Amino acid sequence: MNRDIRNKILKVENSLSPNIISGTEKVPAYTIFNRMKQFNVKGVSIVVVNNYKIEWIKAYGYADEEENRKVDVNTLFQAASISKTVNSLGFMKLVQQGKVDLDKDINDYLKSWKFPYDSTSKNKIITSRNLLSHSAGLGVSGFSGYERNAKIPDILQILNGISPANSKPVRSIKEPGLEFDYSGGGTVISQLILTDTSGKSYEEFLKKEVFEPLQMTHSTYTLKNDTLNIASGYYSDGKKVKGKYHLYPEYSAAGLWTTPEDLAKYMIECQLALKGKSEKVLTQKYMQERFTPAVNYKESKVALGVFHRYKNGVYYFNHNGGNEGFTCASYGSLDKGYGVVVMTNTNNQEFMLEICNSVARVYDWDHFFVPQITK
Repeated sequence: MNRDIRNKILKVENSLSPNIISGTEKVPAYTIFNRMKQFNVKGVSIVVVNNYKIEWIKAYGYADEEENRKVDVNTLFQAASISKTVNSLGFMKLVQQGKVDLDKDINDYLKSWKFPYDSTSKNKIITSRNLLSHSAGLGVSGFSGYERNAKIPDILQILNGISPANSKPVRSIKEPGLEFDYSGGGTVISQLILTDTSGKSYEEFLKKEVFEPLQMTHSTYTLKNDTLNIASGYYSDGKKVKGKYHLYPEYSAAGLWTTPEDLAKYMIECQLALKGKSEKVLTQKYMQERFTPAVNYKESKVALGVFHRYKNGVYYFNHNGGNEGFTCASYGSLDKGYGVVVMTNTNNQEFMLEICNSVARVYDWDHFFVPQITK
């Protein structure tokens, strides 16, 4: 690693700042170590992308404090809702293969279960485009997971809200196509379409069509045992999640275990494919369709498993996540080949966003960090 990169890492470690700042103070520059202590963050892993390449990766703190296991760059974290953006990449492969039309009724592709339309949908069909852009008018925003010794439901039990599922049935709450309503439940329906259409298990399909082409060698949905280098989850008060972590059979919505490096490989492929410079998973045409906004949400836009996050006049593609004891963030430039992924094993969003701000300050990203001064 050259001296310039080492200096940038040092600056990132010492330039953390929130977005909102009191008018009586200067823009702060907190250290990553002090903020970990203040926010009770056990461990964090960071990757920075620059010029369409991984520039550096670094890990801090503990994967499991009680076991005295430190985080390293290969430690697996739960990606939580970042699972949704990886899911959409795999799903779009089906579209590219001609096996799914994004604008046809989802029931045309569901074989093992059918969506039970009722009067709430007002005779409108739900499409795969609706599912991936959270515009299907469906409920069940997220999932709380299952303790490791609990009985785990299958996907049909989850969609129907039947025991042992601990979530409500995935049903219409308004007519589709009207507006943004975040629905992990809708993402799980896309998971079933994928397996019903491909004839393969979810993990088998994602491994073949996404993980292997992108060399995401540390990504999985099923942990065989605790001998893997995995992080234990912690709450913001410092207490560990019972059994170390929860299980999420809702693979597409919350179940991915991965590393920042693997997610950076995904990010770089998206950036290159959008420019027509790579097609390891999708051609430029289908990657661009995946990134085309389908619905607006406040100042931001929602594409297919991708958020265009508005940052002071510039859009970045983004997906964040939070599971029981885990929080993560990812931001990438749409056209300039830079980005960041932050994964932590503590429930604290503020900390990871301060790291993203720090990277943006040090690398002089367009308009990403513009502090709001309050009186």
